[in-house]
Amino acid sequence: MLENGDLIFVKDDSDIGQAIQESTGHYSHVAIFLDGQVYHATVEVGVLAQASENFFEAGKVYDLYCYAKLNHKEVKRLAESFLGAPYNASFYPDGDGFYCSQFVAEILPIFETIPMKFGDNIQGISDFWREYYQKLELPVPLNQPGTNPSQLAVSPLLVCKERNLHDSDF
Repeated sequence: MLENGDLIFVKDDSDIGQAIQESTGHYSHVAIFLDGQVYHATVEVGVLAQASENFFEAGKVYDLYCYAKLNHKEVKRLAESFLGAPYNASFYPDGDGFYCSQFVAEILPIFETIPMKFGDNIQGISDFWREYYQKLELPVPLNQPGTNPSQLAVSPLLVCKERNLHDSDF
C-alpha cells in the first residue's frame, strides 16, 4: 500500500494533537515514506527514520498523499542529511531543529510558509498554547512564518491517495 514518497498525514487525540488540529485543521503530524522507512520529526527523538511497523499506532487515523513530481533520490538524500536533528519545540522559524511539517517542507521544498495560528474556536491563542509557551518561557509565535500538516495537505500539488486508514491497514 505504501509507496516511495507517500506523505503520511496523522490525526490523533493526544493533548498536543488536539491543540494542533484545533488551531490548524485536520492533521497533527506529517511524515514521508522512503525506501521502506518513515522519516519524520518527533518531540521525543527529533528527526528519525523508522520502520513503518514501528510508526503506525492504534487509535490514530492516517491519510496518504503523494506528489507526482517527487525526486525520490534527492528527497531521501536531504532527509538522511537531517537525521538526528533535534525537534523544534518552539515552532519558531529560526528555532533549533525541525517540527514535523517544517522537516517535510525542507526536504520537499514545494510548500509556502503561512502565518502560524495557535487559537481554537474560542480564543486567538488557546489555553493549551498559552500554557505550552509559558513552560518554554517564550512568547507564542503567533503569525510567524511556518507550516503545519493541514496546510501541507491542502497543497494543490498533492493528490490524496487514501483516507481514514488505521494501523491495521498497514
